[in-house]
Amino acid sequence: MAQKSHSTALTTWCLAWGKVDNLTGAYWQDEQIAIFLPPSSTSVLPLAFSPSQRFVTIGEVWLSNRKQLVQQLEDSCSSSASDLQIIATAWERWGVETLNKLVGMFGLVVWDRQQQKLWLGRDRTGGQTLYYTVKGTPCWIAPSLRSLAPYHNKELDLVALRDYLCCAFVPGERTLWQQVRELRPGTVLQFPKKRIRSYWQLQEQITGTEQLLSWHSHHLRELLEQVVQECLPSNQPVGVFLSGGLDSSAITALAAKFHSEPVHTYSIHFGSECPNELEFSSLVAQHCQTQHHILEISFRQMWEKLPETMAWLDDPIGDPLTVPNLLIGQLARESVEVVLNGEGGDPCFGGPKNQPMLLNQLYGTVTQQDPLPAYLLAFKKCALDLPQLLKPEVWGVVKMEPYVFSEDLESTANWLNRLMALNIKFKGADHILTKVNNLTRAAGLQARSPLFDQRIVELSMQIPPEYKLSGVEEKAVLKQAVADLLPEEIIYRPKSGMMVPVQLGFNQYWRREAKALLLNRKAAIAPYLNQSIIRNWLSYRGDPWQRYGVKLWLLVSLEIWLQIMDNG
Repeated sequence: MAQKSHSTALTTWCLAWGKVDNLTGAYWQDEQIAIFLPPSSTSVLPLAFSPSQRFVTIGEVWLSNRKQLVQQLEDSCSSSASDLQIIATAWERWGVETLNKLVGMFGLVVWDRQQQKLWLGRDRTGGQTLYYTVKGTPCWIAPSLRSLAPYHNKELDLVALRDYLCCAFVPGERTLWQQVRELRPGTVLQFPKKRIRSYWQLQEQITGTEQLLSWHSHHLRELLEQVVQECLPSNQPVGVFLSGGLDSSAITALAAKFHSEPVHTYSIHFGSECPNELEFSSLVAQHCQTQHHILEISFRQMWEKLPETMAWLDDPIGDPLTVPNLLIGQLARESVEVVLNGEGGDPCFGGPKNQPMLLNQLYGTVTQQDPLPAYLLAFKKCALDLPQLLKPEVWGVVKMEPYVFSEDLESTANWLNRLMALNIKFKGADHILTKVNNLTRAAGLQARSPLFDQRIVELSMQIPPEYKLSGVEEKAVLKQAVADLLPEEIIYRPKSGMMVPVQLGFNQYWRREAKALLLNRKAAIAPYLNQSIIRNWLSYRGDPWQRYGVKLWLLVSLEIWLQIMDNG
């Protein structure tokens, strides 16, 4: 099915750097830069000037340490200044070192009108995004990949395609477009030198090895309380996406403890024929006395809302939770403007997603499986299928290309911390945070992820590994840190995760539509993928334990995303 064009609200500002004197229609222009807004946009460009007018800042910014920055800047900046204005003032005083002083989420562009230099900076964990073209003049920069569509060709990056099929997201600086790159978290790119450097790196720094678990959990609790309080909006209600698992329940409990306004919680399920976690989320909501909202999502909604969902994403994400994220965000917007979530608990504190790799480390000498293939298989997507799924000419191009995961897998850090670093740097920045932030923004919400705060992430790399995964007990330090806030049934329940019933969906509801979409000779994926393999999956032929539903959702998401991008 051909996808219709979607709203221009999906695009945002974009900036041209370099030869811009022949460009017209700029919202703001100065020497080597020109800034543009979509033609029908009613939004105000996020732009601010330093006190001397020398530095211009553009970008999406939310600072959790704005009060401290204003105090440090003394008389140069008022407490009523916007976050972007605070950064412009700070840059005039500290220059690029300003990035080291910022705590929060930001995708930032800074223009030095005097020295004709341009900086691109991104927050440490990847809460906001920045993309830029690598071919042609001028160089185009934007926080949204779709905003750059007019300024690059539509040639796919085949390595990025391979990685998407393995992970259900595109990890690292690559995007699905050959001519566009994504600025990595914790890095700064400076023009005209086009030099990228890290201003922050996630590193293992284990401390307090002689201390007991209770000592580490106490420090974690203190920091959690500080971070959650900074995330709470002033004088208005707040929402929390509540699954009933430990992570979202902990954030709910802390929000309820400290917020003086109503706390709304939101949970989802997929109807009576599918298992759900409502028993646990409702228990937490009752315990924390929140205003609880439950959304039932039908199979028809899952399919019909997928094009709108894909249009809001930058690179495609083949996670079945994308549509639920959009729908629950739309529900939440009826009562709140800011919503918190529990994302980050597993990557930071040794959740069950690490278990397949931990087992491989224990038994790898028996199975003879190297860490990289084991890590790719742990995603449980299409890594094993690549030689048959990709057309021979495509597989020949990508099969020997390195993966972005190798450096962390081969580091000297503790094995669990290596896995956590991978999940924070790639799954966190390239999947979880971009999914949540894009789809909550689509609903008109601001999303905040306390467990992905840079200070929480840094602390997680200081806690001894045995307090994160203690024998068979997952996230031991986090459990003890919040044990007094939640019922024991939540603290000690086994992790199940939010399972979206895509296997049932394709088997009983979507197969006909999926066949028409994926097996069409003119399908966008047809030049790259072997459709006979997909036909077998759609017929559920072969091993009955294969995760056909997950794989098909990944492919359907990709096909719809490509059609939307091709149609502008």
